[in-house]
Amino acid sequence: MRMMEKDVSHPIQPRLTKIFRFVRCSYADGVAELAYAFDDGAEMVERIRFPDAPVLPPEREAAFHTALKLLHLVAGVSYYKAGVPPRIELADGTLDDATAELLDQLYLHGLAEFAYRNGLDLRGRISFPRSTQSSPPLRGEGHAPPLNLPQRTLIPIGGGKDSLVTMEAIKSIGGEATAVWVGNSALIAACAERTGLPTLNIRRELAPELFELNRLGAWNGHIPVTAINSAILVLAALLYGHDSIAFANERSASAATLEYDGQQVNHQWSKGYAFEKLLGEWLHTHVAADLDYCSLLRPYSELAITRSFAKLTPYFDVFSSCNRNFKLLGPKPADRWCGQCPKCHFVFLALAPFLPKPRLLSIFGRNLLDDENLAAGFDALLEYQDHKPFECVGEGAEARAAMHALSQRPEWQEDALVARFNHEILPQLDASQLALEPWLEASPEHRIPARLLPALGALQ
Repeated sequence: MRMMEKDVSHPIQPRLTKIFRFVRCSYADGVAELAYAFDDGAEMVERIRFPDAPVLPPEREAAFHTALKLLHLVAGVSYYKAGVPPRIELADGTLDDATAELLDQLYLHGLAEFAYRNGLDLRGRISFPRSTQSSPPLRGEGHAPPLNLPQRTLIPIGGGKDSLVTMEAIKSIGGEATAVWVGNSALIAACAERTGLPTLNIRRELAPELFELNRLGAWNGHIPVTAINSAILVLAALLYGHDSIAFANERSASAATLEYDGQQVNHQWSKGYAFEKLLGEWLHTHVAADLDYCSLLRPYSELAITRSFAKLTPYFDVFSSCNRNFKLLGPKPADRWCGQCPKCHFVFLALAPFLPKPRLLSIFGRNLLDDENLAAGFDALLEYQDHKPFECVGEGAEARAAMHALSQRPEWQEDALVARFNHEILPQLDASQLALEPWLEASPEHRIPARLLPALGALQ
């Protein structure tokens, strides 16, 4: 038996690995285990913990098993990127075309920023093994059967304005919903409690070996976290009984951050419409015909969403979109807003046209538009002599529209960065492209199920 043991005496060098292996996945007693490995190295095991998990009804078992396999494949992106080896191996063999395509697209586009920053080209390198069968192994004939799931919505909450707008919109139509989040953020927990909805806090425990790989020189960078959380929530919907998962991703999430070497690089790709459509359709064909995955805010721009949020005063003292609050490692801001990151800058700018100035300053504790040291950060938001930041922020054109609106208002005109915009940047822009109103109109492109459509009335 000793001959079959794997030699783990020498630490693996992640960048030199040749194969990334999806080893196994399992679920028992509220815990999903996802195991991965490089070459013939030791397993790396991630665990997802579902609190007070009920017994899974027998009629959902097949769908749950299918969704668990997808989670295993999606969450693997956190580990694959440590070495980006040229070959992917699956313990179960091959995938049908739709599943392989979903994963090929996710790994290629979801890791595009990671590849750009590390000087890598993943095109032609990522290829999930596909079945040679002509017909995909679906649970139904082209569509998975309905599971008669309860009409309840899982709403992921991130502590920021967008998910709170979604919460209140669904509450406005009397919809049953649960505020759900992955992780252990006290800030998110406080926001979730303020909504008054039932809450669900799922825990994700990364394999500790991943941090050791980082120490050994693994490739590192941005991963499509929203895709991973989405796959976790599919399991949660089946486990706790919900027929829809409604994210709060706006339409500008689909806009690329930049284009490099013929490839679009979008920091928010797994928040964009392309991924939403891929996953939503896959769920209908592979998991359950009555399990919907969508973004309730897809028809709207960031500015339209901030206009709606400006009416939700009960949340002003608990929300935060500052991403430094949610980093796994490193210092957190002393209060809810660091004032230095692109998210702080954009939310301040986007809210400014819709809130009285003193109210906005009381939320942030300072006037970010009257600080000359922040000029470069706001220039990037405006896409002025720079590209849009690698952050979840709106389009450059809508940032310019918001800044232009402020430049026309006496209470803002003397602030350093607004005055600079007026004197230096505005003369170079086409004034006909700076109107705020078009950004407040809804787009017809979305995948919102019929029973949630009335909630859009709260966003007008």
